[in-house]
Amino acid sequence: MHEMSLAEGVLQIIEDSAKTQDFSRVKTVWLEIGQLAGVEVEAMRFCFDAVVRDSIAQDAQLVIIETPGQAWCLHCAEVVNVQALFDVCPKCGSHQLKVTGGNEMRVKELDVE
Repeated sequence: MHEMSLAEGVLQIIEDSAKTQDFSRVKTVWLEIGQLAGVEVEAMRFCFDAVVRDSIAQDAQLVIIETPGQAWCLHCAEVVNVQALFDVCPKCGSHQLKVTGGNEMRVKELDVE
């Protein structure tokens, strides 16, 4: 389950931010996860709760914002929404898609004290 290492990375970002921005408690974490990022949202929630125990983010609310997958079709030159990697273009049926969004995960915002 790679969500555990991702959750540990999020905690590292939080702890690094706490050092540079001088806060002692995190109340809410907004995490943006693309539909094509390969991250299971419920597993991420579980792992986040386990990883932040006894840290400055203990009891923090995790808000996950899911972003759609997007790709540019080389055949019809359109930007289209896709549900999974290797989908066909919903406009022309081509398999020549280049992913342009929705494959990332990032800490979008922190509510801190």
